[in-house]
Amino acid sequence: MSRINKNVVLALLTLTSSAFLLFQLYYYKHYLSTRNGAGLSKSKGSRIGFDSTQWRAVKKFIMLTSNQNVPVFLIDPLILELINKNFEQVKNTSQGSISQCTFFCVPRDFTAFALQYHLWKNEEGWFRIAENMGFQCLKIESKDPRLDGIDSLSGTEIPLHYICKLAAHAIHLVVFHERSSNYLWHGHLRLKEHIDRKFVPFRKLQFGRYPGAFDRPELQQVTVDGLEVLIPKDPMHFVEEVPHSRFIECRYKEARAFFQQYLDDNTVEAMAFRKSAKELLQLAAKTLNKLGVPFWLSSGTCLGWYRQCNIIPYSKDVDLGIFIQDYKSDIILAFQDAGLPLKHKFGKVEDSLELSFQGKDDVKLDIFFFYEETDHMWNGGTQAKTGKKFKYLFPKFTLCWTEFVDMKVHVPCETLEYIEANYGKTWKIPVKTWDWKHSPPNVQPNGIWPISEWDEVIQLY
Repeated sequence: MSRINKNVVLALLTLTSSAFLLFQLYYYKHYLSTRNGAGLSKSKGSRIGFDSTQWRAVKKFIMLTSNQNVPVFLIDPLILELINKNFEQVKNTSQGSISQCTFFCVPRDFTAFALQYHLWKNEEGWFRIAENMGFQCLKIESKDPRLDGIDSLSGTEIPLHYICKLAAHAIHLVVFHERSSNYLWHGHLRLKEHIDRKFVPFRKLQFGRYPGAFDRPELQQVTVDGLEVLIPKDPMHFVEEVPHSRFIECRYKEARAFFQQYLDDNTVEAMAFRKSAKELLQLAAKTLNKLGVPFWLSSGTCLGWYRQCNIIPYSKDVDLGIFIQDYKSDIILAFQDAGLPLKHKFGKVEDSLELSFQGKDDVKLDIFFFYEETDHMWNGGTQAKTGKKFKYLFPKFTLCWTEFVDMKVHVPCETLEYIEANYGKTWKIPVKTWDWKHSPPNVQPNGIWPISEWDEVIQLY
């Protein structure tokens, strides 16, 4: 009896092992290999994967846009990453010389392309031809946000996104619009009530969850899976922009309401200051961008953007924020080379660093370095005469793009919380007298610099 039981057990183990091995082979063939672009059709006499739904949809879309001279370019992050990893192979491939579909045949719901709207000459005609070719197309449009608050232009809408479905695959065409400072902007993909939300799985889209801003990419033509397409010349730069592309529009309607209550200062002095501050901000941005140091509008400059979409004329300086981990030792030298001498340096890299540079016409550039704690962030301040240290507390925040004085710049995404931390709940009311040591609601004492360290802490004041 014992011997029979052992044989039964052995047989069961063998059967179980065989079943597990078959499962592994099935899983690899139908899931892992397709995820890596290898689980493609292997029927005799056909090229691998060129009968896939994705490739056929992309091919038809590229034929359509090419015939209609629609200058689309590929922005799909997954495919751009694959192209970047195999760039030599792509660069040396000519049309029709490939035997395997590597990029466009990876199983997925969407492939994302983009176009620059100002280069599109026949939008309505293209739309009709796409439907005649078998595509089901959905057009998402909305009012240009820069016209917000202008009642006479309330009916003006611009196209933001097209989604064209062929069989089970969809092409997401993101419409980029030119904005100031030579960057590209796309709008939010906001579904209206009449739109069928089952048309495609919208939540899987990688563009349109919020408005986005991108550097204008230089394009190049390559052959991908036998199809000639335009891609960014630096694919990974574009891919790296995607998760950090969120854009916040200036609050134009609220700014107009602000100036109805508080008349704008259009004196010669105010106009001259705004001009000088704008030039200083542009020079600072150019210098920091060249160093690869991210920054954002802070303090009064951020308040001016959020409250009135402009520079506050009585602020007398330009304020920027930088995370301390992005500090570079050659920042001071870079600003001096740009014609901005150091006015003062307070604090140290490890504690309360602040730099101030002198611009022309007595306009000052203040750079505050931010330090991160467990549940908040802070920047420091130092009183020159006494060595007293101050700390300004902020809730944690992330960075978004915006447009300010014809520039693409960063601001805190959580702008209202940032403004209220610095200026309180009454930030909408202009205050021309401001004591940085006592007025901010988020200021608190932070000790005093030891006399032995004072010569290192304060310079050129």
